[in-house]
Amino acid sequence: MRICRGCGREIHVSALACPNCGAPNTGTTKRILPAALLCFFFGLFGFHRFYVGKIWTGLLQLLTGGGFVVWTVYDLVMILFGNFTDKQGQKLNLWT
Repeated sequence: MRICRGCGREIHVSALACPNCGAPNTGTTKRILPAALLCFFFGLFGFHRFYVGKIWTGLLQLLTGGGFVVWTVYDLVMILFGNFTDKQGQKLNLWT
């Protein structure tokens, strides 16, 4: 399931448009593995946040060394447990 950008309701990933409001469902899904690898190897630079579209927090991590490492460790745990989201609030997918 995914959250509609137009109305905020849950819609199926394969739906072309939201059945509630008609907004197109064209968002790309980000995967867990690239985000986890980026966070593990380049987390101090915020590369995983750039990958999911969170540019401003990525810049903050870049400037603070991953939030003095604490923020990077927190993000890595969130990614591995499947609770990390992209810019649109979608959880990262395992396969597609």
